[in-house]
Amino acid sequence: MRPHLIFLFVLAACAPFPDLDDTLDETARSAAFPDLVPLAPILAAVDGDRIQRQPLTAEARVSDLRARAARLSGPVIEPALRRRMGRAITLQQAGR
Repeated sequence: MRPHLIFLFVLAACAPFPDLDDTLDETARSAAFPDLVPLAPILAAVDGDRIQRQPLTAEARVSDLRARAARLSGPVIEPALRRRMGRAITLQQAGR
């Protein structure tokens, strides 16, 4: 399979790159480049954390963690997929 994959990459590399310059209209071509500004003044204008979290009480945190654990307690592999994988393993072992 790897030789086919390498062939596809080589084939893709030989493809012509689209000419993007023809997609620009005259207004875009004559537009001035934007000014580059330092990042520090922009960051200084932001007021710290944007998310203001209220501290949770211990009971609220325990409740949140239990709800999260309940969401995660389901099966990792659904029963239908587990049966399908089991059949595939059985067929593979029978073929040996």
